[in-house]
Amino acid sequence: MISALQRRQSTIDQAILSPGAVTINVQGAFIAEETQPNTSTASEDGAQHDTDIRLPNHKTVIGGSLAKVVYFSRESDSKELGGRLNFLKYETDKIDQCLEFVKSLQNEQRTVNGTKSGELCIMATGGGAYKYYDQMKKVLGVEVLREDEMDCLIMGLDFFITEIPREVFTYEDSDPMRFEEPHADIYPYLLVNIGSGVSMIKVLGRRRFERIGGTSLGGGTLWGLLSLLTGARTFDDMLQMAEAGDNGAVDLLVGDIYGKGYGKIGLKSTAIASTFGKVFKMKRRGESLAEDRGGLSYECYEDTDGAVPEKTFKPEDISRSLLYAVSNNIGQIAYLQSEKHNLESIYFGGSFIRGHRQTIQTLSYAIKFWSEGKKKAYFVRHEGYLGSVGAFLKRQPRNWGRRNSFEESPIIRPVFQHHED
Repeated sequence: MISALQRRQSTIDQAILSPGAVTINVQGAFIAEETQPNTSTASEDGAQHDTDIRLPNHKTVIGGSLAKVVYFSRESDSKELGGRLNFLKYETDKIDQCLEFVKSLQNEQRTVNGTKSGELCIMATGGGAYKYYDQMKKVLGVEVLREDEMDCLIMGLDFFITEIPREVFTYEDSDPMRFEEPHADIYPYLLVNIGSGVSMIKVLGRRRFERIGGTSLGGGTLWGLLSLLTGARTFDDMLQMAEAGDNGAVDLLVGDIYGKGYGKIGLKSTAIASTFGKVFKMKRRGESLAEDRGGLSYECYEDTDGAVPEKTFKPEDISRSLLYAVSNNIGQIAYLQSEKHNLESIYFGGSFIRGHRQTIQTLSYAIKFWSEGKKKAYFVRHEGYLGSVGAFLKRQPRNWGRRNSFEESPIIRPVFQHHED
């Protein structure tokens, strides 16, 4: 039997992993949780589809990052103006498929609306704006406009915070997904953008921001180490292994030292005293066999006398340990930066998070622990699309009709943006 708590947790996990569509009109916006017909999580063209946002009175707008694509589509069964902003992403080694998909949207735009080539353009931001600049121009035959990455990140996050209900949320074990209502009074705040590395940006107002720090120990660190230690092929594989792992099999915990928690200084028995702290004691017995098996990541081995060691190193345990190590480190640095610059609100974004509950839980716990509950970590359901949406907003039409955030823009050309984390 599935308990009510398990059903609730499953619903919360699905809400985080499937961020939903967002409908926008002159009264506001909401996330539409349903997906479009005939849309799967991973399609044959190599794209992974996320859920969407709807917009009124717009031409088609296309953007991307990682490669991520954000494009506008009208809904054939609706009599209202507007439609939805669709989100999907491609692995960077499938950039050719990504551009072919964009080309098909471009052709559809011309057929439906009679748009001429000179009326279309590509918005590009981040590393992909430069890496794929020539390729985009050649394949799509349109103007490519490159936008500042940090500027786009801030515009995208401001939009989600101020305009989209059920988008921004906090996470606690007792209340896993508490949504924040959109509001205009959002400054100042700290944005912690986690991709391959980590950038921390102090935001004082609309288009007033400063990168105040960061760390090279980010998503790329986790992906690289786990690919060496576990043989995992994709980041999603690593997250699945971490979900099933027990970091206590490799980490030295407070309970291992004291036999219980250290309540006087607020440390639970499960708090990590040393990442990988248990590995050294076992290394000598296992290292000769480990050399034969490609590393210390194996489920079971025997000593020369046939005895099985008390502990073994499983890929799942290693994955969970490193996920905690990287996430805790980011959370602590974010807290220290917020203290130094007197910033109360801390928002986490970037493709590292991917709606993964353990990552969100760890970052949230780190901020709560170090601030003694005085500060909160905020998360965004479309966290990987901040730069893409920001680039989209730079080419919004007149009479956009949203409540608070952005001035009108005279440019109404459809756009494509490519942003690589």
